[in-house]
Amino acid sequence: MDKTDLLIQLQSLRLKLHEIAEARGSLTDPDVLAISEEADQLIVALQYIQRNEVACSSMRKSE
Repeated sequence: MDKTDLLIQLQSLRLKLHEIAEARGSLTDPDVLAISEEADQLIVALQYIQRNEVACSSMRKSE
């Protein structure tokens, strides 16, 4: 999965998280927490991609 796909999924989860948290009236509802954990996994994946992009860019500049 590429960066754009991950960003789209993260945006979708963010909206879903907001809707469910508002509907349930609790940030500690199990469904809210499950979505939050899924979003966290996407964020980590995006950070990994970003770190690799920066590392590759730095390597190209030093050549």
